[in-house]
Amino acid sequence: MPSSTGPSIDTITEGGRVTQVGEGQEAEETSPAVVTLGAPTVGELLAERYELVEHINNDSAGRLVWRGVDVVLRRPVAVVLRYPGGDSATEMLQAAVAASRVIHPNLVGVYDAIDEDDRAYVVREWVDGQSLREMVAADGPLDPARATAIGNAVASALAAVHATGMVHGNLHPGTVMISDDGRVVVADARTDGADSQENDLRAVGGVLYFALTGHWPHGEAPLHGATAGHGRAALPDAVRDAGGGIAAPRQVRAGVPAYLDDLTMDLLDPEIAPPSSDVLSAELSRLDIPADEQFLEQAGPLRFTAEPGDEPSPLAAAGGRKVALGIAGLLAVALVGLLVGISVLGGGGDDDKEPVGQPSSSAPAAGGGNTEPATPAARKLAIQDVRIIDPDSSKRDELNGVEKVIDGDSDKGWETDTYKTAKFGNFKKGMGIWIDLGAPRTVKSLQATLSTSGASAELRAGAKDFPSTSDGDDDLVAAYSTVIGQPFEDSGTTMIFNGFDPAQKYQYLLLWITELPKKDDGSGWKIGVQEITVQGS
Repeated sequence: MPSSTGPSIDTITEGGRVTQVGEGQEAEETSPAVVTLGAPTVGELLAERYELVEHINNDSAGRLVWRGVDVVLRRPVAVVLRYPGGDSATEMLQAAVAASRVIHPNLVGVYDAIDEDDRAYVVREWVDGQSLREMVAADGPLDPARATAIGNAVASALAAVHATGMVHGNLHPGTVMISDDGRVVVADARTDGADSQENDLRAVGGVLYFALTGHWPHGEAPLHGATAGHGRAALPDAVRDAGGGIAAPRQVRAGVPAYLDDLTMDLLDPEIAPPSSDVLSAELSRLDIPADEQFLEQAGPLRFTAEPGDEPSPLAAAGGRKVALGIAGLLAVALVGLLVGISVLGGGGDDDKEPVGQPSSSAPAAGGGNTEPATPAARKLAIQDVRIIDPDSSKRDELNGVEKVIDGDSDKGWETDTYKTAKFGNFKKGMGIWIDLGAPRTVKSLQATLSTSGASAELRAGAKDFPSTSDGDDDLVAAYSTVIGQPFEDSGTTMIFNGFDPAQKYQYLLLWITELPKKDDGSGWKIGVQEITVQGS
């Protein structure tokens, strides 16, 4: 067992397994020595709930990372602890409280934050896997498709953070973690006000650069304030030319697509304003395609160069230097096809021959004045954020795990506690799942997949968000008065709400559960929501 009095970032478990969140920050050189009062021990039970199992590592800011077990919910947790607590732990606790307000599949979940004066600790989701830093150190730079997928997940997490007005402020290869099942999560946010959303976006470029090359481009032009390599000092610096400029990924290794090379360098270029995190997330999501579809890769974005104040065209939003060339090629092919078609249909100018094709009786007449534009095909909309709405509970102990309802896995979900009656024990009006689409959208339908049949629920829409508190939840339920379609009563395992107004756009929705089904063993009433998907255009 490593000593708890000599913090070392190199102290990890056998095999170099999960760093969890311990390498995220570095202390100032003048930081006081860590005292022994309040040192944790194996088997100790914190807050009568979190049992310490194994010391994983320490960081140079004096924080100890332990693997633990929540003995109430019987799940593994990471416990980030420092002693003493009090003022010395303020930043850590504030960061945890802020992070707990943002629930997203690509953010490490924060479960608890406690200050006991002689020590303070934060309880977080345990992730079996390794950091991006460890992965690249062990296996070398990643292939472009994998690097793009990781960048997509990181940008998506930042978009959720930035939507709340907060800043992550500590994004680097040590705080990007990849679980054994391939999930990418971002951990260890800061709240000291030293960073900006723009710096977060520049750091996404750094993460892409590191994933593609194995080098971190902080060097002479640090991305985060005046402290070059905050928490990143051991990362190899980027390859540079004689003038100190950063070599592009394609100059460092072969096989990096031009669009990904350009996007990465644009994010690192201080002369080019980065896109917002939601735009960057959308672009990387578009590029994050299966390997067997990589023939599309040359249509990727190149630079975000729209003039300030201009409404960006699809090409400008995508960046569009080489996109225009690709589209020009497609237009040329289309033109050739059109000429061939005219030649065939026109019969080479012979008026005695009828055209090969005739319009069907159901097709609108050419030039008719009553034709309407085709309705855009519905597609799955991205859900930016979800959280549990529980206005009538003082314990608020049913809020965790809601991110599972948008993870694409219907075998996992969020569930209520067990109640004594179908009406939540006759002391609640109901519970709900709040859904944020990130921006106003045209919505066609919402589908909720449930763990069992027999529940009753309705779908509501609202105009704004509210604080994640009991009072805030109460205000939200009262404000969300627009009911979408008809409520479901004693429903099956699938609820589909499709009563949306096509002339209206929606951003905030509330799946409001009003009645619970009885459990199969008859011991009470509860429901699980396995998956929520939204279709729109």
